[in-house]
Amino acid sequence: MLRGRSLSVTSLSGLPQWEVEELPIEDLLLFEVAWEVTNKVGGIYTVIQTKAKTTADEWGDNYFLIGPYFEHNMKTQVEQCEPVNDAVRRAMDSMNKHGCQVHFGRWLIEGSPYVVLFDIGYSAWNLDRWKGDLWEACSVGIPYHDREANDMLIFGSLTAWFLKEVQLIHVIAQFHEWQAGTGLILSRARKLPIATIFTTHATLLGRYLCAANIDFYNHLDKFNIDKEAGERQIYHRYCMERASVHCAHVFTTVSEITAIEAEHMLKRKPDVVTPNGLNVKKFSAVHEFQNLHAMYKARIQDFVRGHFYGHLDFDLEKTLFLFIAGRYEFSNKGADIFLEALSRLNFLLRVHKSDVTVVVFFIMPAKTNNFNVETLKGQAVRKQLWDIAHSVKEKFGKKLYDALLRGEIPDMDNILDRDDITIMKRAIFSTQRQSLPPVTTHNMIDDSTDPILSTIRRIGLFNSRTDRVKVILHPEFLSSTSPLLPMDYEEFVRGCHLGVFPSYYEPWGYTPAECTVMGIPSVTTNLSGFGCFMQEHVADPTAYGIYIVDRRFRSPDDSCNQLTQFLYGFCKQSRRQRIIQRNRTERLSDLLDWRYLGRVIVIMFVTYFCLWQTEGFKYPRPSSVPPSPSGSQVSSPQSSDVEDEEEDARYNEEEEAERDRLNIKSPFSPGRVPRGKKKLHGEYKN
Repeated sequence: MLRGRSLSVTSLSGLPQWEVEELPIEDLLLFEVAWEVTNKVGGIYTVIQTKAKTTADEWGDNYFLIGPYFEHNMKTQVEQCEPVNDAVRRAMDSMNKHGCQVHFGRWLIEGSPYVVLFDIGYSAWNLDRWKGDLWEACSVGIPYHDREANDMLIFGSLTAWFLKEVQLIHVIAQFHEWQAGTGLILSRARKLPIATIFTTHATLLGRYLCAANIDFYNHLDKFNIDKEAGERQIYHRYCMERASVHCAHVFTTVSEITAIEAEHMLKRKPDVVTPNGLNVKKFSAVHEFQNLHAMYKARIQDFVRGHFYGHLDFDLEKTLFLFIAGRYEFSNKGADIFLEALSRLNFLLRVHKSDVTVVVFFIMPAKTNNFNVETLKGQAVRKQLWDIAHSVKEKFGKKLYDALLRGEIPDMDNILDRDDITIMKRAIFSTQRQSLPPVTTHNMIDDSTDPILSTIRRIGLFNSRTDRVKVILHPEFLSSTSPLLPMDYEEFVRGCHLGVFPSYYEPWGYTPAECTVMGIPSVTTNLSGFGCFMQEHVADPTAYGIYIVDRRFRSPDDSCNQLTQFLYGFCKQSRRQRIIQRNRTERLSDLLDWRYLGRVIVIMFVTYFCLWQTEGFKYPRPSSVPPSPSGSQVSSPQSSDVEDEEEDARYNEEEEAERDRLNIKSPFSPGRVPRGKKKLHGEYKN
């Protein structure tokens, strides 16, 4: 059941005013509508999945997710059950009697929220009639050949029908993205007594424009929106998105940078920014995440031993693992500037004769035929050497054991026989190779035109012996069942030293956020929602392992130089300094916890336009970092021969961690009353 508490909701247009004393809590229902409910097709799936537990804890049995029905997803992710809410059950029964198929159950994720799923194909016979309804509501027509838009119309029409059948006056519905927006448009057109919220995670046209390598952010106010959408044949989708935005009572987005974009692209300023979070799981032992880093780093080292067999002339203990991951959007995700920075980093490491080697992984799915034969051979050679070493060790150990039992010191010249030496020589010869280690683990279908491979050829990073930066493209999502690199994504991230995400277009950015909660430093930009969020809430992000590249106010070449300096400074850190930095990074995870961020969303749901203003809190600079300008690189730990001993003297990790825990009374934390608000009946009021 929903926790008992008093709420104050202001009057909505066309709705009765909900007063604190009158609001029947048990009748207040929250519906969250998204195409990604039980359907993993994009980043919104992660948002909804991770937020579900916090929302379900707050709303109890009065929280429902609405999404599309797919048989495979239903069988593997949903436990069917009967609805306990009478209004929901009546709505389902009514729709099923009129030729629809509505499914209900619990989504088997944390929080086990209720889900209502509509079978799109079963109701497709209504498509023409529903196209007419949409035209009458907002004069938007959908072409017959756009199957995705047609499916979204069916989904939205079923959603609006369901919300009408619920027949309660105290209903709140949140719609995610244009795919769910049709339901909002039709609900408002039919004057349903519900409070509506529309959340955009990225504007439709923004994605298209950035993918075309347009100087997007410097020309936001100059675009002819209708013309740009029409030229890309998405005008009807854009109209659906814009109509959803303007029909909603509350319009939200996930970051400040996306709010600026939405104001220009969709012609409405978001009412509130609701950052995305994660379910943060704290370890009982403070340094357990450091132990996990060491364990998974050893597994990555095993892969590197095989991949670079015959060219393993670098010290793996002085090797750093960097990675970039995400959709294969070469420019949007910043792979272009990252590769250029790696070329410059390689030059710096060679010129300064550094003994540090950097191995960089590109985890970006692309079209492939299969695994690269040379890559598979490398792992086979590594395993063969491991088996030979263990076999010889067993024989050596048995002879040594027998000699000691006899009270003798064995003759080391005779403890290995001729066969053992022959086997070891053959093993050494098997590691010889004429070719360089491959830069990709798979056979690419479009090898000659692939953007990453083409750039690698241009900058000449071919994994030669003289290169201090080695590159590996893994064009497939990671999996623990892979015969090549058998690790899940989370395990791989924990084993790396730095995640690099210099995105040009990134409305939020879950990849650097995931790094942060796992205690792995990361590079982001001031054009990503995550980067803007950290700049706003952390006084010196670099000191906490969050390197923010300026891609908004600098030229591409200057941004690349800044990224190169970040990477080179990271390479100069000692092992002790990296451990300290990981501890600091992990302590920022509370800022990204849905338990804190969810409070903003819950209060927004039940107070409508009582949008609270925070105090502008900033997570302070760590006490062990000397004062410096916020953007200065001095705040990043620097290498020194004597620094480790000096650092031990001034760095007390437990004291610093305790200060950070006290300071994380963030704008989202319980106990911090926003400026201009009074605490009334357990909630905030103007």
